[in-house]
Amino acid sequence: MTIAEFQKLIEDIYYAKDSGRGMERTFMWFAEEVGELSHALRSGSREELEGEFADVAAWLATLASIAGVDLQQAVTAKYQGGCPKCGKSPCECKDG
Repeated sequence: MTIAEFQKLIEDIYYAKDSGRGMERTFMWFAEEVGELSHALRSGSREELEGEFADVAAWLATLASIAGVDLQQAVTAKYQGGCPKCGKSPCECKDG
């Protein structure tokens, strides 16, 4: 599945509910899922990690849809050429 296909799938499932909730409240749900991922990274099973990564990706995709952003296009434009700062892959930037 491509990023665009995933974003469309999440739109089909959740867009009406999430757009009705609005950007701010949907972002709060996203932030909560990031917190759950943080917890799973510290002490979770492989199954829990996979579930939390999937949840974070879904909430990110729905936020992009609400904002009118094509997530695949945005990711491709920014990262296809390597690191956005130094242009290398792997990154050779000194600052992180």
